[in-house]
Amino acid sequence: VQLQASGGGLVRTGGSLRLSCAASGFILGYYAVGWFRQAPGKEREPLSCIDLHGFITSNAEDSVGGRFTVFRTISNDTVFLEMIGLKPEDTAVYYCAAGGGCLSDFEYWGQGTLVTVSS
Repeated sequence: VQLQASGGGLVRTGGSLRLSCAASGFILGYYAVGWFRQAPGKEREPLSCIDLHGFITSNAEDSVGGRFTVFRTISNDTVFLEMIGLKPEDTAVYYCAAGGGCLSDFEYWGQGTLVTVSS
């Protein structure tokens, strides 16, 4: 059973990235999936969560506003975090996690993918 976040990298200010979250050993479509990030020296920050019905909870309106969008595809059982208008302060390790609901504890965590935004 494993959850993996991928798609991070180095991007310039104003650029875009799409992060992916995929599971092995279980069907991700049966779980709510949350996205989090942790910048150096800072606490982990919840970003957004999408439940198995597609309902989205946004937790970081102040820091990301409408620049980040979470969505999921049924066909390949993947959850994405689309990020546009990236800023240097978005530099962090981004994690996805899966659980029974967006308001519940997350059972599975991915290893994280590093996003670096250069100025």
